[in-house]
Amino acid sequence: MLWEGIDKRKFPRINYRCRIRVSSRGKEEVFETFTENIGVGGICVILRKEFDLFKTANLDLYLSEKEGPISCQGTIVWVIRRKLLNKKDVNEYDVGIEFTDIADKDKVKIAGVVNDVLTA
Repeated sequence: MLWEGIDKRKFPRINYRCRIRVSSRGKEEVFETFTENIGVGGICVILRKEFDLFKTANLDLYLSEKEGPISCQGTIVWVIRRKLLNKKDVNEYDVGIEFTDIADKDKVKIAGVVNDVLTA
């Protein structure tokens, strides 16, 4: 069954895979991964380390390898731990991040990608 929460979002999200760099504000640790889904309001990523709820994260989002990153900040709004199959004591975390400090021009870029996928 498809998760029904997506219908209640303020901004629609699409399954879209793009490279992203995530770091916790004030820490040197940087995680490179790919988005699971994206919308104008935020993203979902899978990380190998748990982030604390409501903490600020620095983000560099690469919608396309042809362009530079969208650099912004977001707030960790949910975290779900899941165990990896066949790997005892190894976890991954689904992390929902709401954009909090993002330029209007970058919102327009993300909205364009979302619209392109939804109307394709």
